[in-house]
Amino acid sequence: MNVAELQKLTDWLIDGGRSAGNPKSFMAETCERMVAAGLPLWRAGVFIRTLHPDIYGRNFIWRPGAEVELGTVDFKILDSPDFHKSPIIIVFQQGLEVRARADDPNSARFPIVEELRAEGVTDYVALPLPFVDGTLNASTWTTKQPGGFTDEQLAALRKIVKPMARVIEIISLNRKASSLLDIYVGNRAGERILGGQIRRGHTETMNAAIWLSDLRDFTALSDRLPAETIVDILNNYFDCQVAAIRKHGGEVLKYMGDGLLAVFPIDEYVGDEQQVCSKVLEAAHESRASVADMQYPIGDVVERFRFGVALHVGRILYGNIGGGNRLDFTCIGPAVNLAARLEKIASRLGRTVVASEGFAGICRGGWSELGEFPVAGFSKAARVYGLVDETSAA
Repeated sequence: MNVAELQKLTDWLIDGGRSAGNPKSFMAETCERMVAAGLPLWRAGVFIRTLHPDIYGRNFIWRPGAEVELGTVDFKILDSPDFHKSPIIIVFQQGLEVRARADDPNSARFPIVEELRAEGVTDYVALPLPFVDGTLNASTWTTKQPGGFTDEQLAALRKIVKPMARVIEIISLNRKASSLLDIYVGNRAGERILGGQIRRGHTETMNAAIWLSDLRDFTALSDRLPAETIVDILNNYFDCQVAAIRKHGGEVLKYMGDGLLAVFPIDEYVGDEQQVCSKVLEAAHESRASVADMQYPIGDVVERFRFGVALHVGRILYGNIGGGNRLDFTCIGPAVNLAARLEKIASRLGRTVVASEGFAGICRGGWSELGEFPVAGFSKAARVYGLVDETSAA
């Protein structure tokens, strides 16, 4: 063992591993420094549980001379028999070190160790990565060295994972903050908040296409169905729109009961208004088809659903608005207000997709004029357009 190199590695970890620009390069540089210090590693893994509605955890796998593999697992892993036979579950639940040597018959109880033994691994060690908040994550270390890890090498591993856990915790916390902001306020808003745009009144103007939708007959639906069923219906209903919105470059800013507000920024794209509005219209077509296909069996009845979406384009004010220390990163402005009024008109007309004169003028073709309608709060009536392939459902 090279004591001097081990000390350099420890000092580098205590200093935050600054030369590594991202989690994958941090994993690679840490393992390469360990090998340079005399640790005969063949495969190393770090397994971190996350705070995410769909992802249970992430893993980073290092092998000499190969790029670090990054993987994710969803919550289905909790039902996997192999996971419950893994040394990692012991680390997660009990915080214990687990060692499985190739020449130890008891190691056969771990399927992963048996797989690695077939590849020539002689020793496997799983060590806890304890976070300051008490969360337990895991690291695994394997070697092909005859006889496995020596006592000196094991002692070095145990020493290194302590400062390593601190750096991983910082990386994990930053990732968690970014992920939660993406989930709750959207990707672009999350980036701005993490970038320091957190003061009330910190806003900017943006040219954008605006999407405002609403589920038809939601009040009556809520009145006759259990709350748990309504939540499930809403989740399915929003799935019909969000996938299409994100696919075509939009960002969901807000859910308002059964309403959804999304924007498709124009200034941030390479292209023009026509290209962006065409993507918005594609998203509307896809959402319309998805909602039409949506079915929800309740007893002997299969519920079907209808929704309406209003499309508009204009300048909006985008940023932090709120009271006291409770802020919302959202958009406001006359363009948003008009989109909201247009959605109400769509409901009265029994239409699924309507557009303002401005949107229909940019995204030409496929529209029919539905007439002029007075708009509350606006001095002029609004000319409203509907899709030619759609008739009134009123």
